[in-house]
Amino acid sequence: MAVVIAVAQQKGGAGKTTIAANLAAALATSMAVAVLDIDPQRSLARWHALRGAREPAITLSQVSGWRMDAELERLRRAHGAVVVDSPPVVDEDARRAVRAADLVLVPVQPSPPDLWAAAGTLKLAAEEGRRAVLLMNRAPAAGALRAAAEAAIAEAGWARLGAVLGNRVAFATAFARGAGVTETAPRSPAAAELLAVLEETRRLWKN
Repeated sequence: MAVVIAVAQQKGGAGKTTIAANLAAALATSMAVAVLDIDPQRSLARWHALRGAREPAITLSQVSGWRMDAELERLRRAHGAVVVDSPPVVDEDARRAVRAADLVLVPVQPSPPDLWAAAGTLKLAAEEGRRAVLLMNRAPAAGALRAAAEAAIAEAGWARLGAVLGNRVAFATAFARGAGVTETAPRSPAAAELLAVLEETRRLWKN
């Protein structure tokens, strides 16, 4: 049965779709992977269309609403991992995705609005009894803004991945080609960061 990772954040612009795409591409090197795009913007579906015949192949589904539970079960049976790109709002689709997830990744940029929005997603995960962790995204290497965000997360007692994704052009470049950064720039700092995130998430969903 597949592991289900829901990438969820009720604030738009946190990098949710780019993270989902990059995780799917990296996971696909070792297992069959499906992506479920339930964000009304359908950006992950557009990424998948750009991917075309690129190998390894990744399955796309866009089933939402009341049919989503059955669709997730179908995808679980046929794949090793399912990555869900959730809508930028806490609605019934987001709740269904979180409820089905083995792990909920909540991307946050080092800014107060992202942290404020993350609280709603973390609350949803807690209500559904699912493990959720923050993933710092588009973060500077150092600086007052990042330090303040890290302090606020620690003060709130929220779980956060130690691995961090920087504000790197390589992620956008790969996405525009229907690929992951581990495919287009495998020796880049961006790829190293993404693989560190993947390794840490593997440890979490296996425990």
